[in-house]
Amino acid sequence: MATQPTVAPPATDATSYFDLAITLALNNWPALTLAVQSNWGGPTSGDKRDWLCGAISEMMADRPETDAEDLEDVLIQVMNDEFDVVIDDESAGNVALEIMELKAQTLRGEFATIQSMWEAWQRKTQQKSASMFKQVESREEDQETDEEIEDDSGDMEMDDAPALVRAPREKVEPEIDDDGFTKVVGKKKR
Repeated sequence: MATQPTVAPPATDATSYFDLAITLALNNWPALTLAVQSNWGGPTSGDKRDWLCGAISEMMADRPETDAEDLEDVLIQVMNDEFDVVIDDESAGNVALEIMELKAQTLRGEFATIQSMWEAWQRKTQQKSASMFKQVESREEDQETDEEIEDDSGDMEMDDAPALVRAPREKVEPEIDDDGFTKVVGKKKR
C-alpha cells in the first residue's frame, strides 16, 4: 500500500517556506507520485521522496549558484537511480523551473503562492481522506448486505448435507485362457 506523502505544516520564515515549496512541488509531480504509489522504489518509496525533498533543500542551501538545469539533472538522476524511471517528458524540467521560481519568490519575501499551494494540498488531502472513508464505509455496507443475503438464503449446514454415495464397482473376474494363464485386460476394457 502506498504511503501518504509527508508535508510539513505552514512555514514561518523564508527558509521554511522554501522547504515547504520544494516538498509541495515534488509531491505534486505526477511522475514521482506515480512512482511512489506504485512502489517502484521499493517499500520505502515514500521515504525516498521525503529524502529527495531534503536533499534538494540542502543542495540549494549549500550551492546557491544551482540553476534549473542542474536541478533538472538531479531530478532525472534520482528518478532513474531510486525509482527505475526514465523521465523523458520534460516534466523534471518543469518541476525544476517551478522550484527555482518559488526560490526567487521566497528570496523577495513573497509567500502567497506557496501559501496557496499549501491550502490546495490540504484540500486535496482532505478530499482523498473523505473519499477513502466513503469507499471503506461502502465496502463494509456491501459486506453486511452479503452476509444478510447468505443468512437468509436457507443454505443447509454441512451436517445436514447428504452423504455422497458411490455405487460400488463390479468386480471383474479374471479371464483364464486354455493354458491356465490369466489374461491381462486394460482398465478401459473392464
